[in-house]
This record gives sequence, structure tokens and C-alpha cells, in this order.
Amino acid sequence: MTRIEIPRDSLFGTENLPYGVFSADGAEPRVGVRAGDSVVDLAVALGDEIFARPTLNAFMARGYDFWVETRRRVTELVTGEVPGEAVHPVERVRTHLPVEVADYVDFYASEHHASNLGRLFRPDAEPLLPNWKHLPVGYHGRAGTVVVSGTDIVRPSGQRKAPGEDAPSFGGSRRLDIEAELGFLVGTGSPLGSAVPVAEFSRRVFGAVLVNDWSARDIQAWEYVPLGPFLGKSFATSISPWVVPLLALEAARVPTPAQVPEPLPYLRESEPWGLDIDLSVSWNGEEVSRPPYREMYWSPAQMLAHLTVNGASSRTGDLYASGTISGPEKAQRGAFIELTWGGKEPVLVGGAERTFLEDGDEVVISATAPGAKGTRIGFGEVRGRVLPATGA
Repeated sequence: MTRIEIPRDSLFGTENLPYGVFSADGAEPRVGVRAGDSVVDLAVALGDEIFARPTLNAFMARGYDFWVETRRRVTELVTGEVPGEAVHPVERVRTHLPVEVADYVDFYASEHHASNLGRLFRPDAEPLLPNWKHLPVGYHGRAGTVVVSGTDIVRPSGQRKAPGEDAPSFGGSRRLDIEAELGFLVGTGSPLGSAVPVAEFSRRVFGAVLVNDWSARDIQAWEYVPLGPFLGKSFATSISPWVVPLLALEAARVPTPAQVPEPLPYLRESEPWGLDIDLSVSWNGEEVSRPPYREMYWSPAQMLAHLTVNGASSRTGDLYASGTISGPEKAQRGAFIELTWGGKEPVLVGGAERTFLEDGDEVVISATAPGAKGTRIGFGEVRGRVLPATGA
């Protein structure tokens, strides 16, 4: 048996204990929990084969009561003694995509982001479209291209047509962008023909991850009218490997910004599910933005309620993301199209003026939040490097 030493200032202390999927010493991937700088193999430590699987899905499907009991057992374990063979140094493990993603939906829940894009794209009209403050706007993405942090991103190719061009051309995106987001993983689904009330959010959603929703702005601009995002969004979405349990985010809960007009009854919350989470976006090792999640207009509970209100089913492993997280200040914008105002206001990265991503660029998004007992907890990071377009 062994004891895990967790520094008092660790972002992965007992108030966090995020879950993930890892492999070590050539073994098959399995479920672990991060405690400080260690990863604990839960199948070995808890003696339950549900954790000897390559995704969190079976664990999540067991439901809220099992999540609570497992967290209690894991907390007791890491504050006491753990079988030595169950403990691995975090730097010696490989992390994997934590879930088999069943479906993927991306929302557009930041008023600051939506207003900025409205001003960019419709300078002579109201920034927000008439529906925006009545419902969480979103679109269905592509679950099969969700990848784990550290996966290289091949520059997407497609049709592009700049405003001054007479006809579209084909090639690699010239305006490759990022979107710093928070994603939520459904643990227990809902049947077709039913809806998930906002009050059931905390019993349905297992946890949260960081998301980088890579975006090809030139491909997107040419294709999205009249049906919305397609190839400009579907080529890759990166998520962090560690899933912070919703149970660990109680201390981070805050009210959302005032919602005016009052939402329709199915979107009204009796208890707030805004979250006080601070993100950081680094471009080639330089921090360029600090988006605040507490500024998000629509809460994740409202997003789930809207996602299912038409009777759409939800399943274990469904991922839905918040959309770009942006605040009121320029240094809080979570996408480079906003940060550089459509490419007209470059930012300095490595001493050079930059607008959109070049081949070889690396983007890292990290985040922390208040934890219980005055601590802070971490989400780790979601990292990706841009590779040249195929054939380029």
C-alpha cells in the first residue's frame, strides 16, 4: 500500500478528483482518477471491472447515485492508502479520449461573442438576431471528429470565396481559428419524445471538459447561408482528457447575467447554474486571452433543456459545448476572429503581428475554478498543433 502526497495548492486535490482514461506500461486503456501528480487505476483500487474499460461511458451510465458513492470511495482512498500497483505518475501515462461521444451539439451562449460577431458581419444592423435572447442558439456537430488534447489538427480544405473574388476556389483554409469553450457530458440520457427539465441537469450531466472548437472562418462564411455551420466546423473539435465532475463544481456556481426578457417557462431556473470559471488561451506559448465563463448568458442547464424540449433523445456520452466564451473586454475574447476584429487588428505573438492560425502554431486552453473549502480546481488543458492541409 502507498500514500499519495497531494500538495496543498494542487489544482487536482481532493476537492476536484477528475476522471479520465489512461494507459500505462503498454496496458490497455482504462478509467483513472487524477489525484495531485498521480493517476489512480480505479479498476485495481476499487476492485470494480466497470472501470477496466476504455471509456467512461459504462461508469456514467450507472447514474447519479453511483457517481456520488464512487466519489465518496475515491476520496477515502486517496486520503488514506492505495494499492501501490494502482498508482502511476501522471507524466508516465498516456491519456485518451475519455468518452465515446454519442452526439455533439455546439451552442452560441455568450452575448459578448454573439454581439461581436454581429457587429463584424452585420455592421448596419442590430448585433443580436431577434431570437437570441429567447433561446440558446445551437447547431449539431460531428461526434466522430471529437479528439483528445494533444491530437494534431490538419488544416481543413474546402471552398473559399473572399468578398473581392468573383468565384469560389478550393484549398486549405486561410482563416483557421479557435473557439475556447466549456463542454458538458451527459451521463444518463432521456428517451425519444421526452424533455429534460432544467431542474434535472445536475442528475443527468456527469461532468465538464475544456473544448477547442476549431473553425475555418472562410469556409464557414461561404457555406453557412442558409443552413448554418457545416464543413467549416466539422473537421475537428478537441477536448481535455480530464472530466471534472459536476459534483466538484458546486463552489463555482454563480447566477447567470440578468436574462431580459424573462425566458419561457421551460428555460426558467429556480437555482442558478452559471459557473465562475476562468480560462486562459495561449498561442505559441504566449497568453493572448482570459475568457470568463461567468459572463455566459445561457446556463448549461438551460442548454440541455432546450436541446431536448422538442423530444430529441439524449444518450450517455452526448457532448454539448457552450460556444465561444468571451467577456466584455478585448483581452477576454475567446476566438481569434474577435480578438483581431476579423483580421483588421492583429495581435503580437512571438514579436510578429498575427491574425489567424499558421501551420505549426500551437494553441493551449486551460482553466481553473473555485473549489470547496477555499481551494481552486483545474481542468488541465486542451492542446492542439496545426499541420499543413493534406497535399499542401
